[in-house]
Amino acid sequence: MKNDDVQRPPKLNKKAYEKELKKLQAELVEMQQWVVETGARVVIIMEGRDAAGKGSAIKRITQYLNPRTCRVEALPAPTSREKGQWYFQRYVEKLPTAGEIVIFDRSWYNRAGVERVMGFCTSQEYRRFLHQAPIFERLLVEDGIILRKYWFSVSDEEQVARFTSRREDPLRRWKLSPMDLESITRWEDYSRAKDEMFIHTDIPSAPWFTVESEDKKRSRINVINHLLTTIPYERIEREVPEIPARPESEGTYERPPRTEFRYVPDVAAKLEEKKSKATKSSKSSKSSKSAKGTKKSKK
Repeated sequence: MKNDDVQRPPKLNKKAYEKELKKLQAELVEMQQWVVETGARVVIIMEGRDAAGKGSAIKRITQYLNPRTCRVEALPAPTSREKGQWYFQRYVEKLPTAGEIVIFDRSWYNRAGVERVMGFCTSQEYRRFLHQAPIFERLLVEDGIILRKYWFSVSDEEQVARFTSRREDPLRRWKLSPMDLESITRWEDYSRAKDEMFIHTDIPSAPWFTVESEDKKRSRINVINHLLTTIPYERIEREVPEIPARPESEGTYERPPRTEFRYVPDVAAKLEEKKSKATKSSKSSKSSKSAKGTKKSKK
């Protein structure tokens, strides 16, 4: 079924995007400092269809953040031991302590999505999840955790276009798995699963926020802006440290000869040589053409 109500927005201007992104990323750094200083705990859930733009949005959010207090959790398939645990148990282990931000690149909602559609869980396990998830999230929020849940929405046409782009790009081909391709043939099944998931888990204390992701640049700006405007952080004033002057050498230290160390080959120098040769060749070619043109004009 086509998403006839999806209107493809115009591509966001690159310069405007980059300028706003830098501004928002600077604010994210301020927000993280507030989290660290106040001992806040932040959980951000990123969900959506395959190729909806979750991963690229997470990269922009974390690009300048301190990885010591901001981490991304993308859990693999559960082990045989984890399958015998309470379903939420392995996610509880990844929750933040005071002063931490944790971003789930897919989360416990795997059970309501891929596990439900692909038959990796029983109907009883699925129903139990829909009942327990709101309770679990209320407990998190009641304990003081700041919880944000984002659903990245993309049309079927755009999803196929992104899959095709991945297939043609050897650097991103690894992101195209058989499970991803199943999402094409099971589009309506995933739609029904998402609709039912929202019915049961879009609760006042932990609501879902939909991110329109037909244009990835727009979706990144929008999700970061929403994150910053809904978390009540304050700017923490910190003194900028002075860089001390290096003391004068006492002349007692002598560096060992460079020949005693192993250095990686300077292949970068070859790139400069190639660039220099290409520049000379280009100039020579232009000079030759210019000379020929002068001779012709004299004739």
